[in-house]
Amino acid sequence: MPDDKPSSRRDFLRGRSAGRALVEAARALADQALPPLERLAPTVGPSRPTLHRPSAVAHLYASRRAMACEFAVQYHAEDGAEASDAALAALDLIDQLEDQLSIYRPHTEASTINRTAADQAVEVEPRLFVLLELCAWLHAATGGAFDITTGPLSRVWGFLKREGRLPSDDEIAAALERVGFHHVELDRDRHTIRFLKPGVEINFNSIGKGYALDRAAELFAARGVDDYLCHGGRSSVLARGRDRAGDCRGWAIAVPHPHQLQRSVGEIILRDQALGTSGAGTQFFIADGRRYGHLLDPRTGRPTDGVFTATAVADTAAEADALATAFYILGPAGASEYCAAHPEAGAVLVCQREGELNAFDVHTFNLNDGRWLPAQE
Repeated sequence: MPDDKPSSRRDFLRGRSAGRALVEAARALADQALPPLERLAPTVGPSRPTLHRPSAVAHLYASRRAMACEFAVQYHAEDGAEASDAALAALDLIDQLEDQLSIYRPHTEASTINRTAADQAVEVEPRLFVLLELCAWLHAATGGAFDITTGPLSRVWGFLKREGRLPSDDEIAAALERVGFHHVELDRDRHTIRFLKPGVEINFNSIGKGYALDRAAELFAARGVDDYLCHGGRSSVLARGRDRAGDCRGWAIAVPHPHQLQRSVGEIILRDQALGTSGAGTQFFIADGRRYGHLLDPRTGRPTDGVFTATAVADTAAEADALATAFYILGPAGASEYCAAHPEAGAVLVCQREGELNAFDVHTFNLNDGRWLPAQE
């Protein structure tokens, strides 16, 4: 797995050197077994944020519906109006980013790329181009397990519209012909993207929420807010500083138990890092007595199994999102290989024990520095 990272992570976090590739650091959603951040605010309306003042701890919460999930920010009441203003501004920014990244709205930049990039090179907004270069690097670094061009596969399996179906081998083969980042050409000098064959498309579902959190973190930093936790859909989490009302080292994030939603298999202590969790808990269908989840291996065109949830820890939320998806597909062996080559990344994989229906094993990588706290039996 390559480790030739162009430019610097600061370019990604702050948008610097937009004409150059980024990438120093580089969920998919675990719908049923989500990280239990119970103290975060409940979902509110699609456009109006809300603030919640808890009675027991000195936290405030801002939340809003975006990107088909709830985004929420948890911060300290004593940080005052500056933190509250920053939280609401961050949610406004996430709304704007959805209006750029979504493929479900015809006017967005992502939709425009999908309509026209097979016919001509399309100029891309500088920050989005940086994200595309990150996607290219992650695709190479994970051996193709992370790929934003899997739309044709999701469509043929029915997952794009949440109407799962079992496709034929010929349908899968035809879809695979249009999948792979080698069909995407990025021109760094001109900031353009071009598809090298018709039918190729991009979809930021497996990295977009994390990218939005990273952009929100830039806003918090510019406004001097240092201690907060934010999440998108509870599966993409970014932490800065520490929870002054809890663990003094950072923020404690639970990794879900695969069978019991009110339990966890342990906690990860996050400080100035991000976490992504991937799984196929509810996005699945059953055909001929077999369960098919929505996370598809872009190399084979078929769903993967054997992993309940894959959680990745990284310096940026975009990287954590992408790696969670890749680790779910790669399994423990592939995640171990990646983490051995990239010591800045960590992982927790909860996997079904072979031959035992309800038993599971927990595999951890690069988290032996006190950040991983296994649950007590």
